[in-house]
Amino acid sequence: MHDTHTPSRLGMTIGGLARSADVNVETIRFYQRKGLMPEPLRPSGGIRRYAEADRSRLHFIKSAQRLGFSLDDIADLLQLDDGASCAQARTKAQAKLADVRARLVDLSRIERALEELIGLCNASRGKVRCPLITTLMDSASSLADSST
Repeated sequence: MHDTHTPSRLGMTIGGLARSADVNVETIRFYQRKGLMPEPLRPSGGIRRYAEADRSRLHFIKSAQRLGFSLDDIADLLQLDDGASCAQARTKAQAKLADVRARLVDLSRIERALEELIGLCNASRGKVRCPLITTLMDSASSLADSST
């Protein structure tokens, strides 16, 4: 009996591939529909088998996602995987880095605002209305008024 948990000379089943990358089988099927993962041919009456290259590709996709690349970005990077397109891949990585830095600036602004609101809460203990909730309600009201 063949163990689907480990690769064999015949390759892995989709379940074995999913376990090897710690993803769900449906994740692999989704990546196949998006064109990120190939779908091996099914031998007549048989089960599709995935090769080590498929596992490597799946790990690449998951690693790129952890770095913040979207699936569309990842599709572009996979197309550049020919060694000659390193400059294009670097350009995409530089754009991603600029995006991350911009988000860090936003997160720092949010951090300062939250610290200020928490400070208001600490300073106004015992008052009827919480300054944090009051501020957020006032902000929501002013946003709603400006959108009409």
